[in-house]
Amino acid sequence: MFKVVINAKILKNAIESISSLVEECKIEVSDTGLEVKSVDAANICMVCLKMAASSFEFFKTTPGSIGVDLVRLEDALAMAKDDEAVALQLDEENMKLLVGMGGLSYKLSLIDITALRKPPVVPEVDLPVWVDMAGFEFKHIIKAAKKVSDHIAFGMDDAKFIAGAKGDIDSVRFERELSLMLGGRHGQAHSLFSLDYLEDMAKAAGKAPSVHLEIGNNYPMRLVIEIAKGVLVEYLLAPRIEQES
Repeated sequence: MFKVVINAKILKNAIESISSLVEECKIEVSDTGLEVKSVDAANICMVCLKMAASSFEFFKTTPGSIGVDLVRLEDALAMAKDDEAVALQLDEENMKLLVGMGGLSYKLSLIDITALRKPPVVPEVDLPVWVDMAGFEFKHIIKAAKKVSDHIAFGMDDAKFIAGAKGDIDSVRFERELSLMLGGRHGQAHSLFSLDYLEDMAKAAGKAPSVHLEIGNNYPMRLVIEIAKGVLVEYLLAPRIEQES
């Protein structure tokens, strides 16, 4: 049994937060909500999406797993108005996901979950430095960095958060005292990351009131975004190793 109803905008934003990294996924269904854990083909970025049952307008399920083609689901959801309700229902007999919105009805073929990659184990990370900032500000930093380079460094020097990108001829730098951020924990940290991945994450971040960023020294970064109440996406991105000159 799987039948849920949710606001179209919330569902679109949730699917977009993972579809830029993976095209297919296994959705774990439980009494408390839905969860997706996946990693991109290059094993550089891990994503975990959690949607609590309370984020749905109607939620009636039996625990289990569903294999979904995110590209086809995203195409179908593009036809829904943001303020509409979207109904998702499982047709187990025909292995279809029924998607209904505004009079439209789609039947999307499901993917055999045995053909999908095994969901990754999300590691426990205790990073020394973290900051909270406005979602639009994080997106702004990534957009500015992308204009000059394909990578960005995040760091902290005592109580100042620093983000910088350097290209062959141009560079850009963002600095702000921790006391002027939404929150944070000071310390020493510096790591370099690919902007191709961060650009995808920034799409979700830009729609959220705030984001939570954790960093260390040449260590994976953790980015947590609350897409809506009860809908949380978490990214874990491996660092780029800086070449010594």
